[in-house]
Amino acid sequence: MPKKFNLDEELARLEKMKLYENKYSELEYICGIDEAGRGPLAGPVVAAACILPKDCNILFLNDSKKLTEKRRSMLFDEIKEKAVSFGIGIVSEKEIDDINILQATYKAMRIAISQLSVVPDILLNDAVRIPEVSIRQVPIIKGDAKSVSIAAASILAKVTRDRIMEEYDAVYPEYGFAKHKGYGTGQHIAAIKEKGPCEIHRRTFIGNFVGKKDQ
Repeated sequence: MPKKFNLDEELARLEKMKLYENKYSELEYICGIDEAGRGPLAGPVVAAACILPKDCNILFLNDSKKLTEKRRSMLFDEIKEKAVSFGIGIVSEKEIDDINILQATYKAMRIAISQLSVVPDILLNDAVRIPEVSIRQVPIIKGDAKSVSIAAASILAKVTRDRIMEEYDAVYPEYGFAKHKGYGTGQHIAAIKEKGPCEIHRRTFIGNFVGKKDQ
């Protein structure tokens, strides 16, 4: 049987996830930063920046990877509704090939920050320090489990990217993008080997699976 929901336990769990929000509680605008899509063989990398109200408790908020697709989708709407501000940055697979995935991820994060309607006092980043950003930054290993702001950003980024890949699935149905979202599953690799790459494949990621003429 599924565990019975206990509001007090859930609020206590969320409080533990406010470790860094509490640490920097004297600051007004605390912004979480996270990305989705560094590892896939196809599609863009997406980053999100999210500032939540200080008194905000969004039930079930967690690292996006620990949530079901249905729960992520529900939280996606609630986060957008309740956030002080949020921004989403998208960098295409072609630019990933041009500048490499790390630089593309940084660019997506800078785009997301630029879309915020207020200037953050601090950025809580999931594990990275973003170049060319003058705002104070705190890189946090496994930050999406230690910061509600980063967890919210992780959901915004993940759901945005998943929906992009589902749209691509309608254009390129033979690759199964709706199912694996561009990651290197056995099904996806077999499709690349059989059919060759399509327009949204990252050429710098698929060299082991296709011949030179197909890249």
